[in-house]
Amino acid sequence: MKKTVIFLMALCLAASFAGCSRTENDDVILQESISVAEKSTNDNADSVPETTELSQSEEETTDTESSESVNSDENEETLSRILVAYFTYAENAGLPDNADASASASIQPWNGRLTGNTGVVADMIAQQTGGELFSIRTVKTYPSDYDGTIEEGQEEKNNNEYPELATHIENLDGYDTIFVGFPNWWYGMPMTMYSFFEEYDFSGKTIIPFCTSGGSGFSDAISVISEYEPEATILDGLSIGASDATSAENDITDWLDSLGLES
Repeated sequence: MKKTVIFLMALCLAASFAGCSRTENDDVILQESISVAEKSTNDNADSVPETTELSQSEEETTDTESSESVNSDENEETLSRILVAYFTYAENAGLPDNADASASASIQPWNGRLTGNTGVVADMIAQQTGGELFSIRTVKTYPSDYDGTIEEGQEEKNNNEYPELATHIENLDGYDTIFVGFPNWWYGMPMTMYSFFEEYDFSGKTIIPFCTSGGSGFSDAISVISEYEPEATILDGLSIGASDATSAENDITDWLDSLGLES
């Protein structure tokens, strides 16, 4: 009987130790689970600032690229605010496709096209200032020979005839500075230029005249322009001898430098 009691007591004690052991093991497992969860949370928390910093970096890069794009647009806009308008015989005459430029000193092959002396000077100005070229064209076509064109120009002047223009400036508000070029016909501007200044109001803009001539320079052209455009600022112009047009680049550079408009 005593042995039986002792045996039962031993079993109870063993069961008690086993229960304690399982509880401790469960506590250890639970504690390890909590530690793993906390570590995972901390790891995730640590990763958040890195993700945020990367996003900010990407945003800064985007802002920089946007700024560069805006600056580029502003540069293009600045360049496009200069217009180089010109009237020249060769681009308004009925010249044949195979016209011989050597047959007339007023016809010049230039940059792959036929133009006149004033057109050559206009192209040089546009190249050096970044301005946009605008060819002033008339509805009517002038004779294919220069002498015939000059005679017609004299008739226009005697009759106070204003030739109708075929080309028009589409966005005048987009330009601050207007170079205006023409040949000297009969001691002044061709009547086509009278049509040009009558059509446009250049108030608040800067007009810079240039011309080609056989020696008469501007004649009365500057005073006429001032009468048509009293609210515009008119700067010192440049007169180039017709025979010097194709070699006028240095003179044009010096002139633009004096106006503060060098490229």
